Amino acid sequence: MNKTVNVMIECPKGSNFKLDFEPESHTFRLSKVLPAGLVFPFDFGMIPNTKGQDGDPLDVIVVSELATFPGCIIEVRVIGALQAIQTERDGKTMRNDRFIGIPMVSQLFSEILDINQLSENILNQVEHFFKNYNDQAGKNFEVIARLGAEEANKLVYQ
Repeated sequence: MNKTVNVMIECPKGSNFKLDFEPESHTFRLSKVLPAGLVFPFDFGMIPNTKGQDGDPLDVIVVSELATFPGCIIEVRVIGALQAIQTERDGKTMRNDRFIGIPMVSQLFSEILDINQLSENILNQVEHFFKNYNDQAGKNFEVIARLGAEEANKLVYQ
C-alpha cells in the first residue's frame, strides 16, 4: 500500500501564476505570471521538510477533481513520479523530479494506486505543462523516466 504525505499547495489548478512559499515569513510570494493560455492543469505544491536536488522541497502535482487554494494541506498517496533533467539558462543541469499524488479524499481518482493507471492523456498534459512552463522561462525540462508508485515512494522517503 502507498504511504501518504502532506502536500502544501502553492499553485491551484487553473491558476496562471506561480507562488512560492517562504518558510521564514510563512507567506507566499508571487514569483511569476504565466503566459496567456498556460495554466496549472492540477493543484501543484510541495512536500514540506523535504529537499530535492535543486535545493527546494520535493514538487508534487496533485491529480484530482479538486481546485484548492495556496496553503491548503492535502494528504496524498504518491502514485508515481516524472524523473526529469532541467537545464537552466546558464547551461547548468540538475534533476528536478515531479511527484504525482492523488488526494486521499478524491472520489474520481480513489482507485488509482499507480501512475500506470492514469490515462496517457493526463500524463501527457502534465509533461507538456512542465515543458512549456520551463520553456517560457528559458529553461529546458526533459522527462527521462516515469516511475511507478513503489520507486517514487522510495525517493520521497530516502
